[in-house]
Amino acid sequence: MFVTALGLLDFRSYQQAEVQLEAGVTAFVGPNGQGKTNLVEAIHYTATLGSHRVANDAPLVRAGAPRAIVRTEIRSDHDRDLVVELEINPGRANRARVNRSPVPRPREVLGLLRTVLFAPEDLALVKGDPSERRRFLDELLTLRTPRFAGVRQDYDRILKQRNSLLKSAAVARRQNRSGGAVEGQLRTLEVWDSHLVKTGSELLAARLDLLESLRPLISGSYDAVARGKGDARLEYKSSVPLEPGVASRDQLAEVLQTAVRDRRTDELERGVSLVGPHRDDVVLGLGDLPAKGYASHGESWSFALALRLASYELLRSDGGEPVLILDDVFAELDTSRRDRLAELVAPAEQVLVTAAVGADVPAELSGARFDVGDGAVRRA
Repeated sequence: MFVTALGLLDFRSYQQAEVQLEAGVTAFVGPNGQGKTNLVEAIHYTATLGSHRVANDAPLVRAGAPRAIVRTEIRSDHDRDLVVELEINPGRANRARVNRSPVPRPREVLGLLRTVLFAPEDLALVKGDPSERRRFLDELLTLRTPRFAGVRQDYDRILKQRNSLLKSAAVARRQNRSGGAVEGQLRTLEVWDSHLVKTGSELLAARLDLLESLRPLISGSYDAVARGKGDARLEYKSSVPLEPGVASRDQLAEVLQTAVRDRRTDELERGVSLVGPHRDDVVLGLGDLPAKGYASHGESWSFALALRLASYELLRSDGGEPVLILDDVFAELDTSRRDRLAELVAPAEQVLVTAAVGADVPAELSGARFDVGDGAVRRA
């Protein structure tokens, strides 16, 4: 699988851009702030419907434009060509077309292109908040099984509704309103409890299964990046007590149901949901110590790179190589890690690299080059 062409209209800094691509390595080179990252961000957006730089779509539309369009041409299995066109409409529903035909929802395009993106922001996977690691898991889960995009959206909607109800109930209790009103809110809350348990247990089961698949790969990937200097491990830290062997959706639903019931008083006092996958974390460990707070800067970078490399290996084992994107990564790495990463990714079917200067691209990744500057993308 690789991208053969990218077309942009009013995306980020580009009023219009057309780039023809090919298999192998392609480097986008130019000074910072000229739009290199915008190009690979658009490709990654096609695969994930999200940006690695911002939390919502509004910044993706060029200032003053009503919407942005990203058109990505993909060559997949058996030389089959696909054209995915995404229309990004801030404040309104986005739209999508595949081979010129509209699809009911943009998430229908998920799975047509798979990417693994390395970026300086990846250091937050090790040093940042739990939300960074949850997003890592859920994005990888959706790349493997696109239907989980719908599960995640359903869970977020349920959580929003439940938190709103908890907040209202908390205010009513503090103001000593009539018992009937509070009782009605509690009955409604029980309905949302069941939705949370049903959807939350499905998401939790999928995350646990994904982590089991990642564990052997992360150890090998860390060894490859750090040349055997450390034992990398992953452990899921749930907001509910999980016993060994409890991993099926039905078992997890029972555990979640019990935890929701046990935390009811606390939730009503605080006006927020305290139980569920949205409160979970992944503990990254090196040997017997957690990486966060103990790993050196170099070790943290090695762990972040290992997470991406393990993701690549997992997606490749599912069938079909994902496109590898390295966004301004090499400038952040020391010489040893830079050369090792280049050696590891060079055999991939398609590698897209951004760099401020050509010297930042290792010799192992020689290939096509585009110069980016003054709003233009030119083949060198």
